[in-house]
Amino acid sequence: MKKLVISILFILVGVFVGDRLGGMVMWWINQHTHDTTGPKMKYMVNEMKEDVLLLGASKCQRHYVSSIISDTLGMSVYNGGIDATNNIFAHYISLNYVLTHHTPKIVCLELFSSDYAPAPHTFDAVSFFAPYIGLSEGADSIFRLAGSYWKYQVSHLYRYNSRAVTNIFALLVNRLEGEDHGYLPNPKPTHFVGVLLHSRTPKQIDKLKFSYVRKFITLCKQKNIRLIFMVSPTYMKVDPDNYAPLKELAKQNNIPFLDYHTSGLFQDHPEYFVDTYHLWDQPARAFSSIFASDLKRTLDSLSLIKSDTADMKKISMLSH
Repeated sequence: MKKLVISILFILVGVFVGDRLGGMVMWWINQHTHDTTGPKMKYMVNEMKEDVLLLGASKCQRHYVSSIISDTLGMSVYNGGIDATNNIFAHYISLNYVLTHHTPKIVCLELFSSDYAPAPHTFDAVSFFAPYIGLSEGADSIFRLAGSYWKYQVSHLYRYNSRAVTNIFALLVNRLEGEDHGYLPNPKPTHFVGVLLHSRTPKQIDKLKFSYVRKFITLCKQKNIRLIFMVSPTYMKVDPDNYAPLKELAKQNNIPFLDYHTSGLFQDHPEYFVDTYHLWDQPARAFSSIFASDLKRTLDSLSLIKSDTADMKKISMLSH
């Protein structure tokens, strides 16, 4: 019996040591990979210092050219969009990680119907951020919701399960070709998308997702960050009310909402899209110029409104 207990203890110690050593190896790989995700998270966690931060999923990463927006605004810009992080939980984690060391002046959040509509596998993308568990309580709250917090605490190696293969592969193959302050271009496709489909407005709202859109707004307000919502072009028609819940929330909180999807921008140019959701590089540059000009006008207008409000308060105080 004593030998059995000793053997079990040796096995447990071996598993623990193996897990911790494996976690150290995967951490090194994560910090040195040329994958599309690892270097971006590393930058946002440790180095990001730009005035303007763009957040969202692959549409954000592939549609907004940082240098074009920066030249128009006269401000530094970083595109923090991450492939496959297709709902608000991932964006909330990203913002919390940046705020551990830097507060941007402006955050532009690329939204989609998946940020409020119910969907399966809601927390899948959360695992991408697991290497940095423990860095931010705000981010850790998402891991707890996902039910994975203690799994990542027990096993350090498990933190890398979702990106292990791609991170290892990208040690040998650089997947960051054309990178521009977080923007990653899609190459010109060999063939273009076909029929323009019509996506109907989601009939239900995921209350948990929607509550985290509110939390995102609250966090920006607490840090005095000017928040902008936007939706970039997609080769898919939607009903006029497709983003209604998000637009109403934006209106309640005085957040500008720049919607290029509902208006059908570029939908008469199927050759601009590599698939239903993504532009390739040249059209993305054209769109970035449009967006940058609209964003500058929006920010200038907000500054004027703020200035006018301040002047009115001064006049009111003097009159009394």
